[in-house]
Amino acid sequence: MKLLRYGPAGSEKPGLLDADGGVRDLSGVVGDIAGAVLTPEGLQKLSVIDPKTLPKVDGNPRLGACVGGAGKFIGIGLNFADHAAETNMPLPTEPIFFMKATSCLCGPNDEVIKPKDSTKLDWEVELGFVIGKKASYVSEAEALDHIAGYCLVNDVSEREFQLGRPGGQWDKGKGCDTFGPVGPWLVTADEIGDTNNLSMWLEVNGKRYQDGNSATMVFKPAFLVAYLSRFFTLHPGDIVTTGTPPGVGAGQKPHPIFLKLGDEMHLGISGLGEQRQKVVAAP
Repeated sequence: MKLLRYGPAGSEKPGLLDADGGVRDLSGVVGDIAGAVLTPEGLQKLSVIDPKTLPKVDGNPRLGACVGGAGKFIGIGLNFADHAAETNMPLPTEPIFFMKATSCLCGPNDEVIKPKDSTKLDWEVELGFVIGKKASYVSEAEALDHIAGYCLVNDVSEREFQLGRPGGQWDKGKGCDTFGPVGPWLVTADEIGDTNNLSMWLEVNGKRYQDGNSATMVFKPAFLVAYLSRFFTLHPGDIVTTGTPPGVGAGQKPHPIFLKLGDEMHLGISGLGEQRQKVVAAP
């Protein structure tokens, strides 16, 4: 299944994508794509529904983040061998993780706000996964049973906030408003297949900067679930975004390139859809 949320920001309704690419309304069945709906039992109930029996949504509605009510939004840093190389940073021996504020979550095609005082706004196409079953001290062998599905994420980052300011906290450059476009849809684990061989790409103003593959990911989703669950319990609806392939703005040669007002990002992962965002000024 491809599950989604559509409608005005803050008032999204649950839906799914039918075989013809149309949006079907799930609001008569579930309240949101969140919580118990994402558990194995919740997904099983949805899987037996014939999409043709659901109301069809007319037009081209705005899509929100494909998961509602996320308790945690966790990012994994330097998790692609070729990306670590372009940043001249050593390959981590354990996952580097940070928290993106859940308030940064937004729809896949919403505008991205350039924060005030921002000088190094950057892009990162990433594979995200969503927890569907409570995970605490789970083994790597059983970890995949705790993933409800996968989604496309743009881990928008402000490098000066992240790395250049005192305090040493990546979070400062990772969780600004609109820094978390997620979706367009959540693809359930049974449909996505092999997550270790997904093409990933991102363009800015029509020029392709990132053109990688999840095969170069160092720590795979199963390992990440097991690892993170040692430090805190993961709950249904928590989002983990797993790192980016090479080609970010900060890694461009001979000089870094950062996003400017009016720039447009276009990104995608095979099987997980595409996103488009325009960079706008902070209000």
